[in-house]
Amino acid sequence: MKKNAKTFRYHYILILLGILIINCCTKKPLDRNPYLVDIRFQREINLSLPLYNGLNFVGGSILIPDIGINGVIIFNLNGNTFLAWEASCANHAVKNCSSLSISGVLAECNCENFQYSLATGQLLNPSVDLKPPRGLLYYQVQNFNGTLRVSN
Repeated sequence: MKKNAKTFRYHYILILLGILIINCCTKKPLDRNPYLVDIRFQREINLSLPLYNGLNFVGGSILIPDIGINGVIIFNLNGNTFLAWEASCANHAVKNCSSLSISGVLAECNCENFQYSLATGQLLNPSVDLKPPRGLLYYQVQNFNGTLRVSN
């Protein structure tokens, strides 16, 4: 009787372990924002140029209007880490008023006055009809000793 109980426990543990491995290893589909198209670009930004002086202090940000969909907002998070966000509102289709403007450490949508954190990309004031509320579209940033490479 004890041998059957040990065998049962052994098989039970193997089955649970197999289910756990299958659940952990399955890929979940990428939830792409349906409003924002995928635009490929790469831009290098030399932080020593006066044009980009706004990025030389923590909390500083600039809008670069000629890349991305409606431009790209670059934000200095902590002096060493820079974040880049699409300057289009992520919660509706692109239209004339959907470009974002910078207000301190926030980006604001000109259509619905949605506010996004430039430190996290999170929508700070979602309306109840947004299903699901979407954060800003993130772009990659690499810092090479004072030259930023922003790309998608």
